Amino acid sequence: MKQSNIKLKMEAKLVVGSVLILRTPKFRVLSVDAQMFQGIAALGDFRFFHVSTNHVITKSPLTGQVGAYTRAEAKSSSVEASLKYKNIFGYGDIWDGSVIYGCDNSAEVGMGMYLPRFKGLPTPFSSRLYLSTQDWLKFSSYKERSLGLSLGLLSSKYHELVYTVGWRNLIDPSRSASKSIRRQLGHSLLSALKYTFKYDQRDSYLRPTSGYAFSSTSQIGGLAPDSRSLRFLKQEIDLRCAFPFGFYNAALNLGVSGGVTFPWGSGYQNRPSSVPERFFLGGNSSPVCSLGGPSALWGFKTRGVGHNEPKRKGDDERDFIGGDAAVTAFADLSFDLPVRWLRERGVHGHVFACAGNMAKLTENEFRNVTAPKLLETFRTSVGTGIVLPTSLFRMEVCLSSLISFLYIIYIMKENVFAAPPRPHLCRPEQRDALVKLKNELE
Repeated sequence: MKQSNIKLKMEAKLVVGSVLILRTPKFRVLSVDAQMFQGIAALGDFRFFHVSTNHVITKSPLTGQVGAYTRAEAKSSSVEASLKYKNIFGYGDIWDGSVIYGCDNSAEVGMGMYLPRFKGLPTPFSSRLYLSTQDWLKFSSYKERSLGLSLGLLSSKYHELVYTVGWRNLIDPSRSASKSIRRQLGHSLLSALKYTFKYDQRDSYLRPTSGYAFSSTSQIGGLAPDSRSLRFLKQEIDLRCAFPFGFYNAALNLGVSGGVTFPWGSGYQNRPSSVPERFFLGGNSSPVCSLGGPSALWGFKTRGVGHNEPKRKGDDERDFIGGDAAVTAFADLSFDLPVRWLRERGVHGHVFACAGNMAKLTENEFRNVTAPKLLETFRTSVGTGIVLPTSLFRMEVCLSSLISFLYIIYIMKENVFAAPPRPHLCRPEQRDALVKLKNELE
């Protein structure tokens, strides 16, 4: 094949795998190995640059992928398979089908379509039909089954607008759900419009050393004229900043995330929010990389922070029911390790501190939310770890210690500076709070 250097104006989209899809005025679809473009993705600007190409269109329009994945925080695994067919109609279109099956009985089947440009449309258009089952029996005693359609109406560098309509069913096969979960079992209609604004100027999303990022997601549900339609408003905000130190490639990352959800319509003050739309804190995902609202909190188990209720059976197990408002914050100091072999492979260390809390606002509970009460129930953790980056993901091995403001405040009030209070020496309301904290940390 003949090689040449061509100066082209391109739009790039990095897809899962090692393929970079480029659309140019001359070629509708061009696939090349992503290693040719190492470092370009970090620039964040795909304007004019030189590219060496063999003038070869994708060898086969049909591609497939199969993989096995593990979620350590949820102690679950899944097998995923996908099949893609590219450029059927000559517009750079991508058609795909996927199947996901989890060992926890979760599953998803989906079919999607992506059009970079079609008949003069100013932005790419995408659609996806999905059938999914999510298993939250271990944490909240319910399974979620959904059948729906998602339409990508607007997609640009900073803006995204998606409309989703779906039929949702919450069930409890164990028949042991708490009262709050039982009230929401059954069918409901999801008809929601979600707008996302994202501005990311960090030099890397896996290990940021300079720059900042901001993300805002606004969602309104209940756009269908049906009594079973979920009517809610939801707002999420993320802010990240990275400050370089100039030695050992050290950098300080600071971040804060917040979110609030609330029902709307007749009698909204007395109605609870939908459980799947609430906020849940905990898990081992890194808040440094994610820009998806308040959720990640190092050191706590999945859905392990916030309100919980005893199950119907009356045993010691409890259901985590989430909150209507949540906030998280973190500070992370990353640095190179003194071993050259590790530095060359991107392995580095970090120390971190994070905190988070949530509150219930619906059913007139917002009247009981006070600053002292929020401070007493804040959850905090500090720790250190080693980050092992790969070409597709970031893996961390961390050792963290959990801190409770409840312990600190109690000790200060009682003028005791020894061990944390013992449950049998506390007042009833303090004992309940300690039992709740124990369930979160186990």
